[in-house]
Amino acid sequence: MQTRPNQTYQAVVAAPGFCLGVQCDDDEITGIDFLEPRPEIAPATPLAAEAVRQLRAYIADPHFAFGLPLRPAGTPFQRRVWEQISAIPTGHTHTYGEVARKLHNAPRAVGQACGSNPYPLVVPCHRVVATGGGLGGFARERGGFLLDVKRWLLRHEGIDASPAG
Repeated sequence: MQTRPNQTYQAVVAAPGFCLGVQCDDDEITGIDFLEPRPEIAPATPLAAEAVRQLRAYIADPHFAFGLPLRPAGTPFQRRVWEQISAIPTGHTHTYGEVARKLHNAPRAVGQACGSNPYPLVVPCHRVVATGGGLGGFARERGGFLLDVKRWLLRHEGIDASPAG
């Protein structure tokens, strides 16, 4: 989920205030990164074109349901966290603590798993927030550009995302 310097993308698609870098091979998405605004890169493969189509569909309609082939990634615990997060409906949030209780684990471990999510938007970690209404972190960051992205995603889905975060 983090921006990685010198990363090669098979496509870059613009969103309001940020971009999304798509990494894939011919068969599976291997990563999606939030990027600072930059020129778009036309899809280099048919799967990258499909990823761009689906990402643009979500940007136009937050209720769009993704259907991308994702390369299996992460530890067994991370995969369980991502499965729980994927079940959070559009327009709703859960706290790190709520997700942790379902998995009989600690909120910090859930936050770390969220920060390791290679497929943001498809696995919507932005829907996990801090107890008490704060935004919490995002992509292992506690402020700046990525927290602004999280705010935009929550507002896009109709969730109050106060700047206090």
